Amino acid sequence: MTDNTICQPGPTPEPATTDLARPHRGVEVSGEDGQEGRKAFYIHIEALPGKEQEVLRMLEDILACVRDEPATGPWYAVRYSQRVFGIFEVFPDRAGRQAHVEGGGGDIFRDLQRMNAILARPAHVHRLDVLMGKEVFARR
Repeated sequence: MTDNTICQPGPTPEPATTDLARPHRGVEVSGEDGQEGRKAFYIHIEALPGKEQEVLRMLEDILACVRDEPATGPWYAVRYSQRVFGIFEVFPDRAGRQAHVEGGGGDIFRDLQRMNAILARPAHVHRLDVLMGKEVFARR
């Protein structure tokens, strides 16, 4: 990865109400493919006011797609606040991540009508390299 790429995954301030009326492109992507090895996406998602339940349904729809993807490993949907959500998902390599992009979850983000109806701004997809991790819960 290059040092000149500045991106900060995680919640960003919610937009002013005047920003919410503009159509957007549904999704934007930042980051690089980096080195070979495990890959991940962190996707920042911000609901329009009153559309939180629709975003939850979108997350459920995406999960239904990724359950059958052999190259999608750990997948988590998280909630930061009433309107701010995220997805963190891990892949064994670039090919697995690309297969995911071309699958049903990617199709959901390519549905511009749906994205503009429920998201305050484009979902922000951060491409990440996985450096290390713990894959299972420890026994108690």
